Amino acid sequence: MFFLRLLARLPLPLLHAIGVMLGWVMAHWPNREARLGLDNLQLSGLCHGRGCKRLMRRTLAESGKGIMELAAVWLRPLEQAVRLVRGTSGWEQIEAAQAGDKGIILISPHIGCFEIINLYYAASRPFTAMYRPPRRAGLAPLMLGGRQRGQANLVPTDLSGVRALLRALKQGEAIGVLPDQVASEGEGVWAPFFGRPVYTQTLVSSLQRKTGASVFLVAAERLSRGRGYHLHVVPVATPLPDDKEAAAACINGAVENMVRRFPEQYLWSYRRFKNPGRSISRPGSPS
Repeated sequence: MFFLRLLARLPLPLLHAIGVMLGWVMAHWPNREARLGLDNLQLSGLCHGRGCKRLMRRTLAESGKGIMELAAVWLRPLEQAVRLVRGTSGWEQIEAAQAGDKGIILISPHIGCFEIINLYYAASRPFTAMYRPPRRAGLAPLMLGGRQRGQANLVPTDLSGVRALLRALKQGEAIGVLPDQVASEGEGVWAPFFGRPVYTQTLVSSLQRKTGASVFLVAAERLSRGRGYHLHVVPVATPLPDDKEAAAACINGAVENMVRRFPEQYLWSYRRFKNPGRSISRPGSPS
């Protein structure tokens, strides 16, 4: 922890420079992240052949930045961390929704510094999000302490957590959901993402139908040369379709559009195209 606190004192440009070097090592040393990321890039159809390898190298550099910047985002005082956000586009739409009596759902895909979004909102208003402890138990205090600051409230990824999200929305507060996190078996539907069916959670559409909450997609673009972050806000169709598959397709479409804007900053190493359970067959696959 002492070493991480020392890292947090370093300027963001230096942290990102170290991250680029870390990404260079990952690009030239066989590892799961690079291999899986390249496979997912090829599945997306965004690139072909050598173009995918070039894009993957840029993606790994951004992943390295993402690792190093966590020290600054989680361990600096909240007001200092929030000042890393240098600008926003569309945030006034969220502020307008705050004036109403209904809740707000912020969906933040794995693009850029998605960790900064919760802190930015929770610095001034109540914000609830689910929290799943990391596989390495030793990282739990660091992650929990970094995320649960300001008016942020973290709840478990179980039924009690869902109830807490619903309660927050009914009180006119905001919640955060990762829309591109693969749903557990039996808790999602198949919907297209880059032209391929992916198993997609239905939590957002379910909560929106029950509360009438406004839904916004927010992405934290990582600016070049360590200058900080820019938040991009895009409203998602409200109300979402009643049909679960149609609602999931709507959300996936919004995520895909944002990924196309910042393809090198998306976490391609996340297993978005995986099948979460053997009993769940993909559309078009043999039963």
